[in-house]
Amino acid sequence: MRNPRIYQDQSWQIGDTITLNDDAFGHTIRVLRLNDGDTITLFNGQPYQNEFGEFHAELVNVSKKSAQAKITEFAQVNNESPVNIHLGQTISRGDRMDFTLQKSVELGVNTITPLFSERCGVKISGERLSKKIHQWQKIVISACEQSGRCTVPEVKAAQQLNDWLAQPSEALKLNLHPKAQHSIMNLPEQNQRVRLLIGPEGGLSDDEINQASQHDFIDVLLGPRVLRTETAALTAITALQCRYGDIK
Repeated sequence: MRNPRIYQDQSWQIGDTITLNDDAFGHTIRVLRLNDGDTITLFNGQPYQNEFGEFHAELVNVSKKSAQAKITEFAQVNNESPVNIHLGQTISRGDRMDFTLQKSVELGVNTITPLFSERCGVKISGERLSKKIHQWQKIVISACEQSGRCTVPEVKAAQQLNDWLAQPSEALKLNLHPKAQHSIMNLPEQNQRVRLLIGPEGGLSDDEINQASQHDFIDVLLGPRVLRTETAALTAITALQCRYGDIK
């Protein structure tokens, strides 16, 4: 019997019996058709006794409309990368943004800020934008469920690029640029925090590149070929994990 891994946004202790939320209920009971006595794995993105991990639980009181889980055991999980990556991703069209967020979480990114730039090509605001941010956060959660992560990266409110560039930070700041002189693999060692800027499908404008430089972003090169925005993000994160993180 499959033991699904489910995120539930609430606190609990060993021995507690909790009610599954709608998403968890739909997946475990309606889709997987689990029943009383079946086991699931839960995580909430919160430390338990100062440790991050996941919880084994047993389904109880399963009905057509609701189900509960009894928390039986905690298992510490230590699979977070030593490098903390904040991805500033210019919003891309269609499902490209969804794909980028999903895979970046699998690769270990910690924070994601969607960005609007001159050549962004996506016009969205107000309630539609709020719903999109909520959708992207659900994609992040699903990626954590699949990849075994116990901390949940935050999708922050979308911002204009120049506002994000101006935020104070002591992290190493990187901007991918096809004509840069420096490779990610040649950057200084022992950087534990990185802010990574990924431009839109049409690239950043010259003015935006200059703004990034004025805010101490270093232009870096990934190779001799021009990459799509989603390919660039994932390749850069992988390179950073090879350089500073846990991909060896």
